[in-house]
Amino acid sequence: MNVRELSEKYQNEIVALRREFHQNPELSWQEYNTAARIEKELNKIGINDTKRIAGTGVVSSIKGKKGNKVVALRADIDALLVQEENETFYRSKNDGIMHACGHDAHTAMLLGAAKVLWELREQFEGTVKLIFQPAEEVIEGAKKMLEEGVLEGVDSILAIHVWSELLSGKVSLEEGPRFAAGDRFKIAIKGKGSHGAMPHMGIDAIVAASAVVMNLQTIVSREIDPQEPAVISIGKIEGGENYNVICDSVMIKGTARSFNLQVQKKFPLLLERIIKHTASSFNARAELGYMEGALPCINDPAISKIAKRSITKLYGNNIVMPCNKTTATEDFSFFLNKIPGVIAFLGTYNEEKGVIYPHHHNKFNIDEDILSIGTSLYAQFAIDFLKK
Repeated sequence: MNVRELSEKYQNEIVALRREFHQNPELSWQEYNTAARIEKELNKIGINDTKRIAGTGVVSSIKGKKGNKVVALRADIDALLVQEENETFYRSKNDGIMHACGHDAHTAMLLGAAKVLWELREQFEGTVKLIFQPAEEVIEGAKKMLEEGVLEGVDSILAIHVWSELLSGKVSLEEGPRFAAGDRFKIAIKGKGSHGAMPHMGIDAIVAASAVVMNLQTIVSREIDPQEPAVISIGKIEGGENYNVICDSVMIKGTARSFNLQVQKKFPLLLERIIKHTASSFNARAELGYMEGALPCINDPAISKIAKRSITKLYGNNIVMPCNKTTATEDFSFFLNKIPGVIAFLGTYNEEKGVIYPHHHNKFNIDEDILSIGTSLYAQFAIDFLKK
């Protein structure tokens, strides 16, 4: 049997695994039961060299006949602080926690691929490394795994993300940027309080903060190349005590996003200059706290071509469909910053089945018919990369 036939043969088992994970979601860095269930399933397949990494992550490998090449396949395993509102029998049993981003599907598909590859291990040379990554939602798991050497000796890597904006059963494997870099920042504006009737006696932090918010919008419009997409958004402003008091301090919080690593590196320098000069023009002070998040997630052109050939070999050219990149973030970017690889979007949007809600929505769901496709892509890509 070929990869597609085996994936379809195990479709019901993959669906059952996905539902089991969906019913039992765990938050980032708390995925202990999920990790144990992954290990149990791998051992059931016959894969016994599993090990824990980064606390709640699981890594294992399947060795082919011979050969030194190593390809990695990654699935993220954590869930979100979301109260599920789906009425399915397999809805979350953990109050306030839900697999609202599809990581349950990713985990089930990679376990399905492990089963397929185990059966076909005499047909490829080299090693397939299976990476079940924790804490993607907080953009911490990939970095921790890298610190512990998860990609040592690995030549390439593939991840799959089920995608609510793409038609069910379609696959997007474009080269270049797919997810944005996403950083967070906070700005403290310091003024001097006074009575609202005597503004000249104080330094109004609210007025200074308002000017800072407006001037920050000139970064994208005047400091960044118009051909480079970028976003600066303010999500929270906090300050002031009463209607008749001049506010002495304001806290501003926001996010900066881009698809270019060089643009990402410029953001803190640009913010620092604008906020300090703007605040000083009102005789106020400003302090910037800047927290780097995910890097731009960029698909390698050569690896994208291999993955496209893999999926079209099994399902034909019509399965591949272009899909816009997104300004959401993915910490798979840290893996792609180390070695060439690709993240695939696997469409799950299906109006007939009511699968219409976006990621992180409390009614997010997937069309489970796509699970065998994702399993096939994982497995076939690994085989084809090792043969190349």
